[in-house]
Amino acid sequence: MNPSAESPARAITTQEVDNPHRLTGPLTVFFATAVGVIVMNLFAAQTLTGAISRSLHLAPEFSGLAAMLPQLGYAVGLMLLVPLCDLLENRRLIVLTLACGAGFLAIAMLTESRIVFLAAVFLAGAATSVIQMLVPMAASMAPERHRGRAVGNVMSGLMLGILLSRPAASLIAGSAGWRAFYGLAAGTDALVAIVLYVKLPVRMPAMPKRYPALLYSLWTLLRTEPVLQRNAVSAALVMGAFSAFWTAIGLRLVQPPFSFDMNGIALFALAGAAGVIVTPLAGRAGDRGWGRKTLLAGHLTMLAALVGIGMAGAGWGGFSASAHPVLAVAMLVAGAAALDAGVVTDQTLGRRAINLMDPAARGRLNGLFVGVFFVGGALGAALSGAAWASAGWTGVCVVGCIFTGLAFVLRRVRHADEAG
Repeated sequence: MNPSAESPARAITTQEVDNPHRLTGPLTVFFATAVGVIVMNLFAAQTLTGAISRSLHLAPEFSGLAAMLPQLGYAVGLMLLVPLCDLLENRRLIVLTLACGAGFLAIAMLTESRIVFLAAVFLAGAATSVIQMLVPMAASMAPERHRGRAVGNVMSGLMLGILLSRPAASLIAGSAGWRAFYGLAAGTDALVAIVLYVKLPVRMPAMPKRYPALLYSLWTLLRTEPVLQRNAVSAALVMGAFSAFWTAIGLRLVQPPFSFDMNGIALFALAGAAGVIVTPLAGRAGDRGWGRKTLLAGHLTMLAALVGIGMAGAGWGGFSASAHPVLAVAMLVAGAAALDAGVVTDQTLGRRAINLMDPAARGRLNGLFVGVFFVGGALGAALSGAAWASAGWTGVCVVGCIFTGLAFVLRRVRHADEAG
């Protein structure tokens, strides 16, 4: 259908004046729910790696691929698909991308082939980048004076989705198997795509650019903006530590002395995600000029958490999990919460710094920031599987310590350069 044939009341451009009645409260809730549901596709596999590996006969050193590839695909989607918002009509692009994602998730549910499954979850991860198309769409539908609030409300759904993804996937897998999760995710994404087709207005780019020019502008920003480079690399490193832990923790918890089933892993994931509550505290610290100290404190907290996790899961320092199983579980939960808190602190302050940069490039800057830190997460997930196969839980904790230590050194070196 020719976009120009749409009703004038439904067609908008990126330069349209605000319509205060367009983004209603219920529609805001729907946007937040939609991004929260969609983002689950990226993190759910972290607690399903053991079940998926056994079912598809993945070698231990490749068990992390199920968790790595969706995040790597998401990073690729941010780089290659999200810029299409400045080139193509947005409603059609969003609906088509999400429908493709639903199809890839359905393939992941049905296939018995390792290669097909891994390719499907990679492509589903790429399609999940539709989240970064929905957020600016929601902002464009809100009055200018309320756009910040609208984006914040939608992003709250994203954080809730990340928080609930691992326990939800574990509960579903514990009740009906891991394939049921992918089937439910496919059906939910398809339903969201249908509702979005009905609810979204047609939105044409104000001044469409050529696709190669859009991609080149991303490279230019990444190459020339030191604030973006510093914050994106730091976020990628801590995300690598975070992904290494959550990719392998399901493998450790099913072993003695813990012997958790999928429902137990779900409860563990829910309890360990409590660290997300630091998000507003980190933002306030940045507003008060305490950003650098808060970042360093967050990194040190992560390092301390990894030491505690190593003690509880691998017997570092002579600790015996078999002799003290309840204490060991408590230490793992506390360590998981501290890791989450450190990652959220880094990302919150990183996003704050990015959004204080050039407003004209804010969308691309945020896309690059998110894309780079998801590359770090994908790398951490992949290395976690290899470390687990070669050195068990100790190897996983060492990978986390290396990633976090590099982030800490990066910030310390930058602080020394600025002081000099």
